Amino acid sequence: MVGDITRLLEVWVAGWAGCRGYQTATEGRFPAALRADTTGEWEYFAHDPSDDEFAALAAKAAEAPARVLTILSNDAARYTQLAETHRLNVTSASQSMMIVDMETQDAEDPWLSDDDLSLTTSELDGVHHAVVRSGETVAASGRVFVLGKTAIFDKIVTEPAFQRRGLGSFIMKALAAQAFAHDVENGLLLASLDGQKLYSHLGWSAVCRVLMLSASEEGSDLSVA
Repeated sequence: MVGDITRLLEVWVAGWAGCRGYQTATEGRFPAALRADTTGEWEYFAHDPSDDEFAALAAKAAEAPARVLTILSNDAARYTQLAETHRLNVTSASQSMMIVDMETQDAEDPWLSDDDLSLTTSELDGVHHAVVRSGETVAASGRVFVLGKTAIFDKIVTEPAFQRRGLGSFIMKALAAQAFAHDVENGLLLASLDGQKLYSHLGWSAVCRVLMLSASEEGSDLSVA
């Protein structure tokens, strides 16, 4: 499955949209999602599109500044140049798609060593949530959505005041334990530069680089994380 990045991308988009309750569609042969809770606009996704396919997607993305075209490719230079040709800005170039064999992950609920912290897990509309709190304050959180035999992890966040305490790893383990309620084989996510260090430590492998492009002049990081 690792070799078929186009298929991995389709599964990831479906799972990511499932986590966030996004409407999905297709643009040509490529998936798209309506980011209703943030920009209110479409984000288009493609793995190694041809020049003509890129041009068509770039035209759709350019229809509104808040639209995003996300390209998965290990030839970042090619698509950076194409983006310039079609007057799109690179808003993020540091993310990677990562995958893990779920057999390598711990199926047991993790244990919090800090008595001041507590874990709450829940499931709503197929989305499994894990939240660590210190009293009433959220310290870390994340969610996972299972699609077929793949667990798609999303929004793994440790709040600044609670970083460097292993809570990112803890949340990932808590979510993996929930995912094992299903017959999962693979885990999939898109990771920021900082996240890549954490996930690599947990046994995940990078499969492809991610470029995010937009007609926006602000150049802000419209991160999928």
